[in-house]
Amino acid sequence: MVNSTEADPPVRAGRGVAVTWWYTLASAASFVVIVLAVWSVAVLSAEAEEWRKGAYFLGAAAWVAVFSPTALAYRRADREGPVRLRAVPTLVFCLGVAAAALTGTAAGSLALGLSLAATLVAVLPWQSGVRLRVMVLCTIVLAVAAVLEQTRAAPDASAALSTLLLFATLLPLTVVSALWWWDIVRELDRARAAEGRLAAAQERLLLAGDVHDLQGHHLQVIALQLELAERLLGSDPEAALEQLRAAQRSVDGARTGTRELATRFRSVPLVDELANAADLLRSAGLRVELEVDPAAAHAPAETLGPVVRETTTNILKHGGGSSARLRLAREQDEWRFEAVNDLAPDAEEADGTGSGVLGMAERVERAGGTLRAGAVRRSFELDARLPVGSDS
Repeated sequence: MVNSTEADPPVRAGRGVAVTWWYTLASAASFVVIVLAVWSVAVLSAEAEEWRKGAYFLGAAAWVAVFSPTALAYRRADREGPVRLRAVPTLVFCLGVAAAALTGTAAGSLALGLSLAATLVAVLPWQSGVRLRVMVLCTIVLAVAAVLEQTRAAPDASAALSTLLLFATLLPLTVVSALWWWDIVRELDRARAAEGRLAAAQERLLLAGDVHDLQGHHLQVIALQLELAERLLGSDPEAALEQLRAAQRSVDGARTGTRELATRFRSVPLVDELANAADLLRSAGLRVELEVDPAAAHAPAETLGPVVRETTTNILKHGGGSSARLRLAREQDEWRFEAVNDLAPDAEEADGTGSGVLGMAERVERAGGTLRAGAVRRSFELDARLPVGSDS
C-alpha cells in the first residue's frame, strides 16, 4: 500500500500557505517580545519610581493585547482596496497607540513609544505600495528621535542606550519585512490558483468548441434528413421512413460522440483523482490520510472517478469536521473505495439518501457494484465496492 498522511510531502499549497502565515506571525511576535523584554530589563534595573515599572508592564501588556488581533486581522483584510480601518476597530487602534505612549513614557523613551505606535501602523492592511512609503517616513522619524535621545543621554549609559534604541528602531522594519514575505507567499499562491482556474477554463473552452463542431455537424445532417423525409412523405412513404430511420441513427451518433468526447476530457487517472481530492481537502484545513493500492491504475476509473469527486464535494460542503480518510484497495476480486470524515459537533447526521449519494449509488450499481453511505458515530462513511474489470 502507498500511504500518505499529513506529514508526507505531496503538494498541498493551501495548508502550506497557512503554515507560512503562522510562522511569519510567530517570527514577528518573537521579535516584539524580545524588544519589550530587553527594555523591561532596563526599566527594572534603572533607579526609577515604582509607578514607572508598573506602568511599563501595564502599557506593554495592553499594547500586546491590541497588536495580536490587529496582526491576525491583517490576514483577512482585502489587499486590493485602500486601507480598511474597519478591519481593525478605530477605538482598539487608538487604545494601542495610547498603550504605546504609556510604555514609552514609563521607560522614559520617546523612541520606544514611537516604535510601538509605528509597528501598529505597519500591520494595518495598507494598499499595495503605501506601506513602504509609510514605513520610510516612520523610520526617518524614529531615527531622528533615537539620535536626539542618544545625544541627551549620560555618557556612562550611552552604550546600553544605543542597543535599546537600535532594537526600538528595528522593530517596525522587522515586522514589515515579515509581512512583506507573507505578501509574496500569498501572491504566489494566488497566482498558482489563478493558473489552475485558467487551465480549467481553457479546457472547458476546448471542450465547448469540440461539442459545437460535433453537434453542429450532426444537427445539419439531421435537418437535411428530416427535410428530405418531409418531401418524400407524399410520393414515397417507404423512402421517407428510411430517412427518418437515418435521422434517428444520426441522433444516436451524436449522443455517442458527445459521450466519448466527455469521457476523453474526464480521463484523469484515478490515482491523480485521489491525490487531487486529498490535496483539496488539505487546502480546506482538514487532516487527510490517503491510502492507495499500488495497482490502482487498473481500478475502474470511469466509475470510481465521479464517486471520488462527489465524495470530496460532500465532505467540503456538509462535513464541517477536521479530518478525513480516503482508501482505495483491491480485496480479492473486487475494488473497494472507502471515505470517512468526522462531522462538526452541530452537524446533522446524514442518512445517505441525498441526491448526490443516490446518484453515486446508481452509477456503481450499473457497473455491477454496491455503495453504502451513512453516518456512524459522529462520522460519515462511504463504502463503494466494484468487481475487478467492471469498466472493461
